[in-house]
Amino acid sequence: MNTEIAERIAKGNRVYYVKAKLIKMKFLKKNIKMMIRTVVTYSSETWILMAKDENNLHIFERQILRKIIGAVNIDNIWRTQNNMESDKLTENADIVRFIRHKESNGWGIFKNWTKQDQLGSY
Repeated sequence: MNTEIAERIAKGNRVYYVKAKLIKMKFLKKNIKMMIRTVVTYSSETWILMAKDENNLHIFERQILRKIIGAVNIDNIWRTQNNMESDKLTENADIVRFIRHKESNGWGIFKNWTKQDQLGSY
């Protein structure tokens, strides 16, 4: 795994554990997820994501979601959520898609700059 991505995941874990007490307040759950996501994806426009890196990011995000959401009670049986249930809650807006979207926005600006340079207008 890329060392920069591993460091970002570790920093995301630190943010989660620092803010763990706030997670019990329901209105802060979405804000905490966004804070963790911004820490993890900082400078992600420059990353080259391999399949292993994407998998590790998915694993990290699901772990955090399970900790935030907690256990579910179905027919008086408590259990943790599986991957499909956590994907439904996030509406398939996972961290890798977020990074890909940031990458595409950055490259769009870069393409516009190169077109202007080719035309000679600055």
